[in-house]
Amino acid sequence: MIARPLFPLAIALLALAAPPRAANEPRDAHGYRMARPPYAFRFPRDFASHPGYRTEWWYVTGHLSGPAGAWGFEVTWFRFGIDPALARGASAWAPHTVWFEHVALTDEARGTFAWREDASRPALGLAGGDSLRERVWVHDDTLALASDGVTHRLVARLPGEARDALALTLVPRKPPVVHGARGVSWKSAHTASHYFSLTRLDARGTLLRGGRQSAVQGLAWMDHEFFSETDTAQAGWDWFSIQLDDGRELMLYRLRRHDGTIEPASGGTWVEPDGRSRHLTAAEWSASATGAWTSPVTRARYPSGWRVRVPGEGIELALDPTVRDQELVTRDTGVTYWEGSVHVRGTARGAPIRGTGYVELTGYAGPALAR
Repeated sequence: MIARPLFPLAIALLALAAPPRAANEPRDAHGYRMARPPYAFRFPRDFASHPGYRTEWWYVTGHLSGPAGAWGFEVTWFRFGIDPALARGASAWAPHTVWFEHVALTDEARGTFAWREDASRPALGLAGGDSLRERVWVHDDTLALASDGVTHRLVARLPGEARDALALTLVPRKPPVVHGARGVSWKSAHTASHYFSLTRLDARGTLLRGGRQSAVQGLAWMDHEFFSETDTAQAGWDWFSIQLDDGRELMLYRLRRHDGTIEPASGGTWVEPDGRSRHLTAAEWSASATGAWTSPVTRARYPSGWRVRVPGEGIELALDPTVRDQELVTRDTGVTYWEGSVHVRGTARGAPIRGTGYVELTGYAGPALAR
């Protein structure tokens, strides 16, 4: 049995206490909203889609185990707006929005990695996102919030045979963690996003692979981010999500500029076992590569293995990829990136600690975002 979290009342109180949504958010040339403070997140409403912003994604990553082995997984739905005016046109086929999906599975026991991609438009309901409740889909792959307003259900076809699939029930142990300040996560002096995470989800379900179905359980992490603008001076980012065995979590992002410098707006979030969180500035943490890996497909050279330090929390961690090659070379988005599972070990104020995590590396083999 998965213990039901006892935080719906806390979420409601946070929503009531939060500042009002930004009433006069500026808009870009196409009319999409640009993320600006203050923004008051309200749950479960903000699990849903936000078509007023140009770009949005739902990332679910995690680690599963069962009698047949141990796996890392990534399932991601992306929404990219093209022109909101086309959505008001007469044709259901007007290309106002495009949806993408990436699914990846790391077999940690066998040391293999496989992935697949899919894409579609909202026409005829082939893909889409509900703007009133969490339900996003590309063809038959879905992420949806159950009627209890707490449980999330994920169904996705896995890379491999036609029937290979992952079906999970995800129950958060903590309330959503909002990144940044006043509802906004700054990515530069002039660009920002609205960004929150469910940093510790109990995951249970089934994994069907190669004709064999296994019961699996583990921990997952979900990111949801929406925005309309990017900084063209930035080449890409290094993103880390870490779940420590003592119940704490750490999210870090380092934005790399084309000139080789690091964007000062880079930051992160530290999450306590009871769900309390605090923003970390770029000066409060460090992440240094301990090795490198060169892709045999793209010849891109990625950092591989990291030393992460958060001095204010007494944290020193080593992150080691479970599989070196976890690169996705996508055709639909034209974006190549490395995203994979890592083992975490180290010390917390001198005491040994372990955990699991995911790392995403973009901009090492071309543009970081679909153009």
